[in-house]
Amino acid sequence: MPPSLFEEIAGAAARESPLWADALLPPSERDLEPVFSPLLSEPRFALGVETIYEGYLLHYGRARLFAPPDGDVTLLLGDALLAHGLVRIAETGSVAAVGDLAELLSLCAQARADRLEGDGAAWAATCALLGRGELDEARAALRVDRDAKPLERLARATAGDDRVAAALAAHVARLV
Repeated sequence: MPPSLFEEIAGAAARESPLWADALLPPSERDLEPVFSPLLSEPRFALGVETIYEGYLLHYGRARLFAPPDGDVTLLLGDALLAHGLVRIAETGSVAAVGDLAELLSLCAQARADRLEGDGAAWAATCALLGRGELDEARAALRVDRDAKPLERLARATAGDDRVAAALAAHVARLV
């Protein structure tokens, strides 16, 4: 049986650095709930998306797999996971998906800096429409108008109300 998404994320990190291996939570304490990858229309993006999301959680929330000993290790591991996730997406051959995820990270960083809500809607819409080139107007609404509703509407229309509601609830529960 192939490793789960989370086994792959944890295993790759542990193989890369003893520092990352030491930061892993014991298996019984890990939360193995995928948050945004269930919204993807293409499963080939799941490992990259959940790797990026784990890095995002290290920066802005409670990670599912890791509990680094201090802020410096947390920041470095978060950055490493963001980069590894983007590499995994690039390995799928979709330049558009890489661009969408880079835009997502930029948009979320701006929203966080401005203390705006809407990162969950940005994650949901990006995952639901990853690589399709249909997010520019909705992203602009959050970036310029501070309005996340267009992103959430796109996500719900594409992935379904129940799936998006579940992803957003799981996301909010992980934020600090």
